[in-house]
Amino acid sequence: MATPTDNNEPPSSDTQPNKRRRKKSIVWEHFTIETVGAGCTRAYCKQCKKSFAYISGSKLAGTSHLKRHIALGICPVSRRRNLEKNQLVPYTPDSKADGSTSATEPPRKRYRGTPGSTGIFFDQYRCNQEISKMIILHEYPLHIVEHTGFIDFVRSLQPQFNMVSFNTVQDDCVGVYLREKQGLLNLLGGIPGHVSLTLDLWTSDQSLGYIFLTGHFIDSDWKLHRRILNVIKIPSPDSEVAFNHAVAACLTDWVLDSKIFTLTLDQSFANETVRDNLRGLLSIKNHLLLNGQLLIGNCYARVLSRLAQDALGSMRENIRKVRENVKYVITSAAHEEKFIELKQQLQVPSTKSLNIDDQTKWNTTYHMLVAASEFREVFSCLDTSDPDYKETPTMDGWKQVEILCKHLRLFYDAANILTATTYPTANTFFHEVWKIQLELTHAAMSDDPFTSNLIKPLQEKFDKYWKDSSLVLAIAVVMDPRFKMKLVEFSFSKIYGEDAELWIKIVDEGVHELFLEYIVQLLPPPTFVEGGNEVLAKTEMPQEGTLLSADDGLSDFDVYISEITGNQQMKSELDQYLDESLLPRGQDFDILGWWKLNRQKYPTLSKMASDILSIPVSTVAPDSVFDTVSKKMDSYRSSLRPLTLEALICAKDWLQYGCSEFSNANVKMDQYGSSEFSNAIVKLDQYGSSEFSNAIVKMEF
Repeated sequence: MATPTDNNEPPSSDTQPNKRRRKKSIVWEHFTIETVGAGCTRAYCKQCKKSFAYISGSKLAGTSHLKRHIALGICPVSRRRNLEKNQLVPYTPDSKADGSTSATEPPRKRYRGTPGSTGIFFDQYRCNQEISKMIILHEYPLHIVEHTGFIDFVRSLQPQFNMVSFNTVQDDCVGVYLREKQGLLNLLGGIPGHVSLTLDLWTSDQSLGYIFLTGHFIDSDWKLHRRILNVIKIPSPDSEVAFNHAVAACLTDWVLDSKIFTLTLDQSFANETVRDNLRGLLSIKNHLLLNGQLLIGNCYARVLSRLAQDALGSMRENIRKVRENVKYVITSAAHEEKFIELKQQLQVPSTKSLNIDDQTKWNTTYHMLVAASEFREVFSCLDTSDPDYKETPTMDGWKQVEILCKHLRLFYDAANILTATTYPTANTFFHEVWKIQLELTHAAMSDDPFTSNLIKPLQEKFDKYWKDSSLVLAIAVVMDPRFKMKLVEFSFSKIYGEDAELWIKIVDEGVHELFLEYIVQLLPPPTFVEGGNEVLAKTEMPQEGTLLSADDGLSDFDVYISEITGNQQMKSELDQYLDESLLPRGQDFDILGWWKLNRQKYPTLSKMASDILSIPVSTVAPDSVFDTVSKKMDSYRSSLRPLTLEALICAKDWLQYGCSEFSNANVKMDQYGSSEFSNAIVKLDQYGSSEFSNAIVKMEF
């Protein structure tokens, strides 16, 4: 076997050693060369034993391809060792792809790796995964990897990176989704309680429907989770059974057949037939608590949005005038300067800024009206001092705008709770809902004709929501140790007056009945024994302690003990909880943390509280709470395959909210053979999204 002597030239037995010739390329620390035939010499990697062309006749192959084998981590043995040691590959590549340097540039200094040297190892696989996550998190189009500007940018950062294709990045995004899904499946499988679902409908220009199914649940550590579970394409959004198919697919996909507690949806597309169909589907395998009174809920955000839109629509002409006034001021520097001058002269104290509203978000119209209303005196003066200013609301018009804003604020404050980054627990909403019910009831009976005419239609619509949702919201606030039944009693006395006792009794009986149903569910199953001709059922009940035997002459004492302890034993966890003093109201009160600390004291009631507090009242995402138009899937996403679309949307939600921490660390894509995974991806179009998901879940990672 010959030994190489310089950077590129083949070794020769005639070559005499000297100091200059002894300076070897770092490549030869990783390769040996062997003569395999006449005029043919090949280089062999010391690690993986793979051979490479080196000399063929008079042609010298050079060492660039050998450098790449080591520097790019192509050698599997070297790559594994470097990953284990977290060491920099002992070679610094030249600026050109072929390893040569320009004649005008000074040669770069090369560094030998030492056992103690550390650095960053280039990992093509990890880079692919990071690109996939970038696309998922920021909703970039998959085609971005084929855009010239993006390719040039990535190459300027890392010339060694091999840019992925559209199909590759699509497969990688699905891979991220499947790994995160397995982690979420593990989490759902370990929760002690039930899961509540929300159902939201998006449409597209192709008249297709997309059903978003989101799960709400509290885990064993008493943390509330909100996770998008499925995005299912349906060909006919108007079909009354399409929602059944989507919900059934979700239940199968996530193994939730017997774990559903409630389902919340938007009444605008879910008519009574749709709701009855869903009720029938869920009642097959799920125990209906309180005879199913809690099972189907209506979206709170959509109710508020429709009420706000109705109120704004009733004053369309006045609002148009205000909008034109605002436009006149803020679209001209001269007009704005004149407006500020008048504001200072009139000493208007408002610090608000004028802005034109976005009519797809009703809260922006509310803010525009509030700000403009505070400047109504300035607008009135502008009308007299500027001849080009022609249209402004009358004084009565401004008064009506002020009344409108007063009632819109009720809806705004109530909806604003839903915009928080963390989804609020169900007890949060009762206080806002009963205030709206009370205020609208009083305003509808106002002596002012304008106010009563404006509010009465709104009150009638909200009253229907109140009747459908007041029980579940009241039970939720009873689970708050700061309020319990006391807030229900106080609020109902305000709303119902003399009839309050009847409605309070309904809530009280509902809470107790629900608690008893939880007790029954947690009882051990009965055992059956034969007694004569009868079969007797024996249910083993937990014992508080062992009484003295009747044989010791103290049987009367046993009766006495039973009598004095009987009253204590009859008081349930629920009654003990309700009889205790209310906790002081603090803004930083953590209701889930409180139940976590008291779950040993109230083992059954805490399970009930866990399910009740996780009930969702809204179906929409925080950024859509104030929307006035239904959500639409854009043409790009509509063109994607169903599984790819679901993967992009769900994975973004899971990554964004930290579901990765629950992912199984052993679930890695490299456990698939490359051909096996490719074959699986090829079959994407052959499955419906839920069917394919079921198949993937069953794979052995």
